[in-house]
Amino acid sequence: MGKNKKSRVNVVYSTNPDFGYDQDEFQDEETLAPSEQLLYVSIDRKQRGGKEVTLVEGFVGTDEDLKDLAKFLKSKCGVGGAAKNGEILVQGKFKDKVADLLEGKGYRVKKKGGN
Repeated sequence: MGKNKKSRVNVVYSTNPDFGYDQDEFQDEETLAPSEQLLYVSIDRKQRGGKEVTLVEGFVGTDEDLKDLAKFLKSKCGVGGAAKNGEILVQGKFKDKVADLLEGKGYRVKKKGGN
């Protein structure tokens, strides 16, 4: 356990000598193989000033792998975007193209939304 005060959770002080502090444990998720992942591709307009983005949700893996996949998609579409919180944003309306690119890399893809 250790006595590292910064990693203690929800305890200020305890007089119990046998008290065990809860520790924050940050573990990186291992990236699943593309064939094991189901990604959802949709067009999103919410809170973006009317601009459309292609949203890829459902990625399970490390932030580095997420950013690599986002970089691949953005470069193939020739636009900008972002990758955070397990989501990839690609600027513009590229739902079909992004879905085809992901399927080409071996991911299982479902399109969400009508457009």
